[in-house]
Amino acid sequence: MNKLQHEITFIGAGTIATALGNILAEAGLKNILLHSIENKVVEDINRIHVNSKYFPALNLNPNLHATTEDRLLENSKIIFLAIPSVVMIDYLKKIRKHLPPDAILINLAKGFGYENVTILECLQAEFQNPVCTMKGPSFAREIINRLPTGFTIGSQSPLHLTRIREIFTRTNIHFDYSNDIRGVEILSILKNIYAVVLGIVDAQFNSPNLRFLILTKAFKEMRKVLISSGGQVDTLFNYCGYGDFTLTALNDLSRNRTLGLLIGKGFFTEHISHELVLEGKTAVNEFYEELSKTMCVEDHFPIIAELYHIFHTKYDISLFVNSILNHPEE
Repeated sequence: MNKLQHEITFIGAGTIATALGNILAEAGLKNILLHSIENKVVEDINRIHVNSKYFPALNLNPNLHATTEDRLLENSKIIFLAIPSVVMIDYLKKIRKHLPPDAILINLAKGFGYENVTILECLQAEFQNPVCTMKGPSFAREIINRLPTGFTIGSQSPLHLTRIREIFTRTNIHFDYSNDIRGVEILSILKNIYAVVLGIVDAQFNSPNLRFLILTKAFKEMRKVLISSGGQVDTLFNYCGYGDFTLTALNDLSRNRTLGLLIGKGFFTEHISHELVLEGKTAVNEFYEELSKTMCVEDHFPIIAELYHIFHTKYDISLFVNSILNHPEE
């Protein structure tokens, strides 16, 4: 494989990296590379043009290539980061010498890098590269099937939006922009918390009235958490805000909504939680503990507080909805 051909690289070869990489390859770009530690995934992409682990029934474009070799990152101009947030920074530090210092690092992962420090803030502290984030209502299965999909580019430079929009010309991806990079990152974590809430509500009640009552309360609480965490209110109305939240909260393809459905039906166990690798549960712990340093979470953020108690106490789930509804509006 000629490393000079690959200027756009995805670190990771899971669903989102494969979906975005494939639509770029289908749009005519011939320099798309997936970098993975999974030998079988890499072999199958290169040999039979199928990601056998993540999209086993779908043929990939032959212009999409994969590798396990770190050195093939060295000619990259744009690097999309599509591995779990909990391992992101440590892994990038491990392969640091292969990352071109002028390559744009684009974070696709949703979660904190370290305790209450976003991935982008970690990247800015650890690397000299230009960085931005790309978040929005985006199920990978729909992306790879070329359905129109929106992302927010969070960056301190609008030039990043121009550059990224340029490479996605002739694809199904649409963009908006925010310079509130912390807000974009925070919202991508928060939406998992409130998706759990809507799952619980829908498991217990088949009520559109109640669903959208709670959806409204959840969105208002998201606004308060966003502001408390240093984000800007306007970011809520980008694709990364309202769009990603409602997609995750109301669609059964969402893992965190699925967690809520299991809790609401009384089927939740620690085993199920670990099997699903749910971001929402981790996010609840992180936000509750951070917010509790300066205020009473139960008074100001009742939804997060109730979820925290579900995960940490013997909780009667039948009381969940009324506990939220009976909390006075601020």
